Amino acid sequence: MIAGELRRFLRDHSAVRVSRSMRDTAYKVLQVKEKLSLQNGKEPDVETIAKALDIPRQEVVFALEAICDPVSLYEPVYSDAGESVTVMDQIGDTRNTDEHWLEQIALADAVRRLTAREKRILALRFYDGRTQMEVAKAVGISQAQVSRLEKNAIRQIKKNITAQ
Repeated sequence: MIAGELRRFLRDHSAVRVSRSMRDTAYKVLQVKEKLSLQNGKEPDVETIAKALDIPRQEVVFALEAICDPVSLYEPVYSDAGESVTVMDQIGDTRNTDEHWLEQIALADAVRRLTAREKRILALRFYDGRTQMEVAKAVGISQAQVSRLEKNAIRQIKKNITAQ
């Protein structure tokens, strides 16, 4: 009874929640997988299991993934003479580094300090890809003024980023 209560508590208070229907499907998938393995002498593929249960292939995959235990990012996957390689080492992201996040924060802060007019000009130029002439018409100023405001805004952004 105590073990059952512990399982219930862990199930109900887990960070990852799997629906009951998904767990039921996973249970059926495991039963069919075991039955087909015994019959054929080899492990069945996902397609065979899906046909046996008359459910979409994708549902079989989702059900099997839903019942997998989560793995810690610090779980060792290889160990050699005291040096161990963890899951985190294997899934490193070179694009979203701490430096990248800091640069993004600094850039957002520097842009936030611009005037509304400067922000609009930069957005039209660099997000919408418009020419200085098109921006000038949209904002109601001359192309020369757009050029000057754009240069000043970029200079201000660079100054604010290096000051941080």
